[in-house]
This record gives sequence, C-alpha cells and structure tokens, in this order.
Amino acid sequence: MPDLLSIEGLRAGYGEAVVLANVSLTIAEGSAIALLGRNGMGKTTLIDSVIGVTRRFGGTIRLAGRDITPLRPDRRAHAGIGWVPQERNIFRSLTVEENLTAVARPGAWTVPRIYQLFPRLAERRRNLGDRFSGGEQQMLAIGRALVLNPKILLLDEPLEGLAPILVEELLGALRRVFREGVSAIIVEQNARKVLDATDRAAIMERGAIVHEGPSRALAADRQLLETHLGVAGKSQGRRAPLP
Repeated sequence: MPDLLSIEGLRAGYGEAVVLANVSLTIAEGSAIALLGRNGMGKTTLIDSVIGVTRRFGGTIRLAGRDITPLRPDRRAHAGIGWVPQERNIFRSLTVEENLTAVARPGAWTVPRIYQLFPRLAERRRNLGDRFSGGEQQMLAIGRALVLNPKILLLDEPLEGLAPILVEELLGALRRVFREGVSAIIVEQNARKVLDATDRAAIMERGAIVHEGPSRALAADRQLLETHLGVAGKSQGRRAPLP
C-alpha cells in the first residue's frame, strides 16, 4: 500500500531543546501503528510534531504526498490530521450530540456510525460532557475525531487511567475502526493490549526510533520487549478476533 504519512529526518522539540533526533517513519494507507516506549522517550513529542505544535529544527512531514511541514496546526487538521489528545478536550458544556455535530464533516464516519461504535454515547446523547466518566469522555473524544473524517488518526494514551472493562470496550471499538481501514498512530504504555489491536509497531528511545516492524512479531519477542519496554513478551498465538 502507498505511504499515507511520511516523516523524514525529523528533528524537533520545544524552545531550544531538541527532543527528536533524525526520526523517520512511514505509515501506509490503511495501517495502524503502535508507538511504544518508556516515559520521556519522545512519543508524545512525535505526535505533537505531526500536529504542528513543536519547534522543528529539520526534516519533513508529508501527508498523502503533500508536504505539510510549513502548515499551521489548523491547516494540518484541515488537510486530514485527526487528533485525540491525552486531555480529551471535549466540550464539557455541550451534549454528546452537540459535541459530535459541531465538528462533523462529510464522509464515511457519521454521527449515527459513532453511536453504533459506542452505544454508551447513543444512550447518553443528551447528557452534557461534564457528567461523563473518563472512559466515556475518551469515547466521545475518539468519536469527535472520527466525524472529522481525517486521513489519519493520532491517539495519545487513549487507555490511560481507564478501568479494565472500559479498556476492553475501547480496544474493541478501535479494532473495528482499524479494520475499516482507518490509518492511525496510537501512543500507548500498555504494550500487550495495543499490539493486539494494531498491525505494526515502533519503539522510541531517547528521541529516536530503535525498532519498527509487525506488531505480532514484537508481541512474540520477549527479549525485545524486556530490553526496550521493561515488559515480558507473550507466546506467539492467534490474535484475538476482531469484534
């Protein structure tokens, strides 16, 4: 498949601090990649750089062949970058329905499809955002990003702080989204969970990518997981069926 997002030789950071050192990564159209690494290794900085809120010292970022490096964050969003931040940033004073319809753009992902993906949101469509649990807020944040119908979806720690039952519910929804062909980068600390939901994975260490390959192969590589992530691997087996 052709490359959808291409990052080449990216050096970026905040102020005078260079966090990313010569990072190159490509995301194929229809591919979901897990971006893994210990805390402080540059994962969120890479997401922020694609969005356009870091200081760039060098390198280029292309989306569907278009050089978006010089574009402001709002123009990058308009070009097709969808973002689900750690803070979720939903409109707490608006209802679920208003959160979704306020930003929806024409495309395959409509408000009714979001309700099918997240039945909890359908049940609470008239509830205000400030009455939601953390997991429900995350579902709404993902739904709001999807109704923008972006070319690629960036998710920063979407499972952080959620109860196990909500983690499984959210992962099931993300598997369906990825199965529909939505391209994505998902930053996550829970390597075992996210590797089962994505088809490729990259590991970051000290602002550089030190490994990139199929998620299934990484999940089976105990030594690589322990060396770079400090977690034990699992035996090679069948991936959980997509919901």
